[in-house]
Amino acid sequence: MSLKEQIVADITAAMKAKEADKLSTLRMVKANLMNRQIEKGSELTDEEVQKALQSLVKQRRDSVEQYEKAGRAELAAKEQAEIAVIEHYLPQAASPEEIEKAVADAVAETGASSMKEMGLVMKAALAKLEGKTADGKLVSEAVKAKLQ
Repeated sequence: MSLKEQIVADITAAMKAKEADKLSTLRMVKANLMNRQIEKGSELTDEEVQKALQSLVKQRRDSVEQYEKAGRAELAAKEQAEIAVIEHYLPQAASPEEIEKAVADAVAETGASSMKEMGLVMKAALAKLEGKTADGKLVSEAVKAKLQ
C-alpha cells in the first residue's frame, strides 16, 4: 500500500472513529498531495509524498514558533497536534547524535574549514541522513558549530 493510499484509508478510519482533529489534518494533507499531483501531471511517488509531508511539518514548526512568540499557546498546541499526525507517515527522525556524526563525517569528507563552505557541508550532511527525517535547522546549527 502506497503512502497516499494509507493516508486515504486513515481518513476513512478517522471518520468512523469520529476523530475530528486527526480527520481535518489528514484532509489537509490529502488536499496538498492532490495539488502537487495536479502540478506534476501524474501520480506522486512515495518519495515525493514524503517530501511533501516534510514540507508540511516544516510549515507547522514555523507556525508554532510564530504562535509562541505571539503568546498564542492554543494555536501552537493545535499545530503541534498536526505535526504529530503528519510525522506518523514519515520515517524515524534522525537523533541529535546521528546529526552530529553526519555533520562530522561531511566536514571530514569535504575538507571544509570555514563558514564559506557551509552549503557544501550541508549538502553532504543531508545526503548522509537520507532515508531519515532530519530537521534542516538542527543540521544547520550543527554545521555552524562545527565550522566556527
